[in-house]
Amino acid sequence: MTEPAEITRRAKSNLAFAFMCVPQDRRPDLNIFYAFCRVVDDIADDTSRPPEEKRMALQNWMQAIEEDDHPENSLEAQVVDMRKRHSIEASLLQEIIRGCESDLSPQRFETWEELQQYSYRVASTVGLILLPLFGASQEAREYSISLGHCLQLTNIIRDVGEDLENGLRIYLPLADLQQFQYSEDDLAKHVYDERFLSLMNFEAERAESIFEETACLLPPGDRKALRAAEVMRKIYYSLLQQMRRDQFRVFDKRYRISTVRKFGIMIRQCIS
Repeated sequence: MTEPAEITRRAKSNLAFAFMCVPQDRRPDLNIFYAFCRVVDDIADDTSRPPEEKRMALQNWMQAIEEDDHPENSLEAQVVDMRKRHSIEASLLQEIIRGCESDLSPQRFETWEELQQYSYRVASTVGLILLPLFGASQEAREYSISLGHCLQLTNIIRDVGEDLENGLRIYLPLADLQQFQYSEDDLAKHVYDERFLSLMNFEAERAESIFEETACLLPPGDRKALRAAEVMRKIYYSLLQQMRRDQFRVFDKRYRISTVRKFGIMIRQCIS
């Protein structure tokens, strides 16, 4: 079995990068949680496995979260041990799995309110689980939920083209497409016109509003504990601004924040 720390190291994700802000003694549990998220997400995204096989694998994880009879040092055993030591509700971990399971069929959301239910499962619950792992208080609960929404919406904006390629997934609310007279067929054909730009700017403005709201929700007493979360917020806000400046060329490029830029954000956050 690949060790959780190795899974985190290989991932090179923004979340794994942000863990560098966290004291060394907290990182083992963060690595275990990250490995869990990576494993269940990879199950859902594995194009080589049939949907029913993936569904069964995710259901096995749903059960494993509540059981104790796992092989010693298995990821399942480590996740359960971490959950119990930090008094994390099994239902929070299971919400993440349900979010991954919903990705097994083409996604459609009629409204922003419906999309928020999905982003709560796959992003906000991650933040809620991270609170005790970071050593933050439950006063930061609303901050974590809001942070999940703005990070996930930024991901959705960035991954519009990629999600279409991966199972014809459309996460943008269909009501928003209709508002700008831009159809699912237009999206599938990568139609890049004024309607598309208006739609994407509309979603970006929504995300910016949530980013601002999130910053206001950070409890002063949790600023130090949530430095890593603030690094994530600022990295993703920079990513959103980068896409806006480049007029959302999401069909033909993958937007990233450079490592130098990310280190700059982290250093400023850690010394503030």
